[in-house]
Amino acid sequence: MLRFTDEHEWLKLEGDIATVGITAHAAEQLGDLVFIELPKVGAKLTKGEAAAVVESVKAASDVYAPLTGEVTEVNAAAVDDPATVGSDPQGEGWLYRIRLADPSAMDGLMDEAAYAAFAK
Repeated sequence: MLRFTDEHEWLKLEGDIATVGITAHAAEQLGDLVFIELPKVGAKLTKGEAAAVVESVKAASDVYAPLTGEVTEVNAAAVDDPATVGSDPQGEGWLYRIRLADPSAMDGLMDEAAYAAFAK
């Protein structure tokens, strides 16, 4: 299940673990990414709080926790090569994985069609 937030993050749920990244739309708006800061594994995130930072030659942007949970994994390859996030934001450029406190909260997020309409 793929869901999107109005802060331009995407989530893909597998069991109670969601992979989180920025959308292609957000990556396009940011331009060339030069730095990424990710949360620490084990960090407890609350929906809406800043969880990561992506920095481009244009600007630095916070990436917010789309839902409440605990970080289980981060994408070290994205930190080493931030351009991956820009070139493949919804694939190899994922940012972190989070064990959701309430997986049913995904139902409150946008599906792909709703996000496409929102991002226009």
